[in-house]
Amino acid sequence: MLIAWQYSAGRSVSRVSTLGLGGLFIATSDPPPVGTLLKVVFDIPGGEVRARVIVKNIKPGHGMAVAFVQMEQEDRARLDQLLKKLT
Repeated sequence: MLIAWQYSAGRSVSRVSTLGLGGLFIATSDPPPVGTLLKVVFDIPGGEVRARVIVKNIKPGHGMAVAFVQMEQEDRARLDQLLKKLT
C-alpha cells in the first residue's frame, strides 16, 4: 500500500510495510528525525484515511515507525474495518 506524507521540510510517497491501529512502518530511504510530526494520507478499500502521525523510531536507509496522534472518527472507522478484514 502506498502512503503520501508531508512535513515542513518536504513530502514523499512511500510504501507501508506494517499497519496497525496504533501506527505504521513507512519504508523510506531518508526518514525525518524522531519526534517529527507528519500529515499522511492513504487509500484503503473503504476510502481514504487522513491522519497526523509522529515519528517514533527510524531505521536509517529503511524507514520509520510512526504513531497516530490525530485522526477523524470516520477515518478511524475505515481503518478499523480494514484491520478486522485482514485478521
